[in-house]
Amino acid sequence: MTQSKLWITDDLAIPMDEITFRFSRASGPGGQNVNRTATRVELVFDLAASPSLRDDQRQQLEKRLEGYLDSTGTLHLTSQATASQWRNRQDVLERFRTLLARALRRRPARIPTRPSRRARQARRESKRRHGQKKRRRKPPSRNEW
Repeated sequence: MTQSKLWITDDLAIPMDEITFRFSRASGPGGQNVNRTATRVELVFDLAASPSLRDDQRQQLEKRLEGYLDSTGTLHLTSQATASQWRNRQDVLERFRTLLARALRRRPARIPTRPSRRARQARRESKRRHGQKKRRRKPPSRNEW
């Protein structure tokens, strides 16, 4: 992707100069080539300091992507799926775009519902049967001899 912006959603584009790539030797496929070329790609994006994000977007991303962020609010993603640095770079960019798009998607509010009368009856019947089963396991009391 040689464009100057990476489109995440219809209203959010991140300039490519905010994204940094680091390259290192991969442990995956590549034969002898893997010993000579840096095909592993790490994408680094400073989420906390990005001017492309609105404050509400930043807060939502920080909340939903906290497992991907380090202590300074920087996002790290890596790819070493192929023996090609270029394809790994494309892969990590696509994963980055998908990750941000999913994290920014508004989830519909849950509408709480009440259990139906039949569901309540079934629950009570299940509890009654479970209690009977446990009572049958007990040895008879001394009074019943």
